Amino acid sequence: MRSLWGTLGGLWIAFSILAMSTALCAQALAPSAVPSTTTPPQTEEETIVPTFETQKLARTYILDVPAPRGQITDRNGESLAQNRLSYNLAINFPTPLDFSDAQALSFAREKIDRTARLIGRRLKISDEAILRHYRNRGVMPMEIAQNLSQLEYEQIKNNPPPGVIVRPIYVRVYPNGKVAGQIIGYTGKTGRNPDGIVDNHETLWPETEGREGLEQTFNEMLTGKHGEYKLTFDKDGRKTSEKLITPPDPGYNVVTTIDLRLQQLAEKALEAKAKRGAIVIIDPNNGDILALASWPTYDPNLFVPSISVEQLKLLQDDKDIPLLPRAYRSSYPPGSTFKIAVGIAALESRAIQPDDEYQCVPSIQIGNVTFHNWKKGNRGALNFVQALTESCDTWFYQVGIRTGAQPIIDWALALGFGAKCGIPLRGEAEGRVPNDEYMKATHGRRLLNGDIANMSIGQGDIQVTPLQMAQAMGVVANGGTFYQTRLVQQVQTFDNQIVTAYSVRAKRTLNLSSETLDELHTGMIDVVNSAGGTAHQASLDNAEVAGKTGTAQWGPKNKERTAAWFAGFMPADQPRYAFAALYEGDVGSKVHGGSAAAPMIADVFKEIYKSEKVVGQRQRREREQPEVRRAEPVEEEDESD
Repeated sequence: MRSLWGTLGGLWIAFSILAMSTALCAQALAPSAVPSTTTPPQTEEETIVPTFETQKLARTYILDVPAPRGQITDRNGESLAQNRLSYNLAINFPTPLDFSDAQALSFAREKIDRTARLIGRRLKISDEAILRHYRNRGVMPMEIAQNLSQLEYEQIKNNPPPGVIVRPIYVRVYPNGKVAGQIIGYTGKTGRNPDGIVDNHETLWPETEGREGLEQTFNEMLTGKHGEYKLTFDKDGRKTSEKLITPPDPGYNVVTTIDLRLQQLAEKALEAKAKRGAIVIIDPNNGDILALASWPTYDPNLFVPSISVEQLKLLQDDKDIPLLPRAYRSSYPPGSTFKIAVGIAALESRAIQPDDEYQCVPSIQIGNVTFHNWKKGNRGALNFVQALTESCDTWFYQVGIRTGAQPIIDWALALGFGAKCGIPLRGEAEGRVPNDEYMKATHGRRLLNGDIANMSIGQGDIQVTPLQMAQAMGVVANGGTFYQTRLVQQVQTFDNQIVTAYSVRAKRTLNLSSETLDELHTGMIDVVNSAGGTAHQASLDNAEVAGKTGTAQWGPKNKERTAAWFAGFMPADQPRYAFAALYEGDVGSKVHGGSAAAPMIADVFKEIYKSEKVVGQRQRREREQPEVRRAEPVEEEDESD
């Protein structure tokens, strides 16, 4: 991975030049970007021992210098969160502090007014704030303007009014804007600028702390270690020296598993085709999360150095909830994508054989309720591959009831549904796989055949997150190995020394039979590539996609929304990516997995595979196998599920 030294070193050089140019103004030194590589000089410092008469004025302060936060990067070293130099303006009151209140106000007002005219910004500072600072902490610079724009900085950097200093500090910056914002999170100040009596080991300016995402989870490691800055005053209250005695150590860097390009492509596809939704892409061979995209999202730079009340209200009041990371914090009914789990349960429990056929009729009666297929026509007798390809609901009602609730529940849990994936982000939803205990507590009854029929097509009380769905597709793609999903590879120092590593870990093996895997893979390939499939819009010229569409309704009656899914893996013969795409529809809208979610996956992987030749099973299957007989087509569009 690319070394982070370049970025940190650049900041350190910039700071060093600035620090030297402003040292004559008795400026408080800003933090170093990297630990000192030289032996601390042996200084001959004055030691003032206050007497009874002089102790009110002679003093030494040791103040803490906040360290620059560590970076957050993608798997290739591309920065997702880093630091930049920001500039504040402050007044330096002369020592000793013997101004009257009127003199202190006059001194401060003259500096504030001249500065405001020079930078073209209105500076509102009350007399009370000026006097409180002067009386309690006049030996410290008083900030009058924060976070200068580039134009403001250019106006004042070379010619600040006498007594006004330019103070460089580090602030967080997210170089990719909105991209991965809900993964990275954001930072906020730990408090306001102090205005009380100066205490030893108070910080020179407020620190920042992680408030969401990885910034919050890894806050302690990202924060770094304070440096120490020494201020000394003589018996008359005059400042005699100020120096950095211990440089701060920068925080550790967090290296994620995210692939920035894939994340960008996923968010671009969502922005273009979904008002709300999510795309998750996982490496099925090790569980690494390559993209964890939700839409809408927000730009974490809005929170630097702090977000305005108006901006925060806009985010909080947005009906599309941009602060909600749908990829892992929201759960939805999976619709027909869950037929993969039902198929595994039916085949592995021997409730059916691969060649067993069941009628794909327009509807069937279960108890006193009529359950419909999503297509009105009679599709005839279908085997498993054909039923999965065409997503026949009535076929799965019959097979689900024949299999029984418990095998379906057991295999759903084995695939990771109904449990948190365990990523280091707070608020992950665990979803739900309903069982008898849940049904009795919620509905006052055990699971009945109607409930099993509903669950067999991913409807009813079952809920999954997009992350869980991609995780399950990874298990199917790699042949049955359940890897712990991994969002962070390691935590390391600025010079790439590993502090903590999060290794690839196989949690369990599902021991799926080769026959079941062959049936699943064949059916999922046909979903995308055969005439009767429901996901033609996910088909690519340069790679073979295997997947399953799904469409489900959820929400209170008369306010139901539609969740449209497409989940699977690619390339079909040697999977490198497992994915789940979710399109969250508006109330009353009619959207479908094949037409709403599948095209988003196509948009992402067209870019990835545009220069590669097709290598997959489709060509071999066309050469080696005769065309499978299909039921006669019906009038409805074939991509509604």
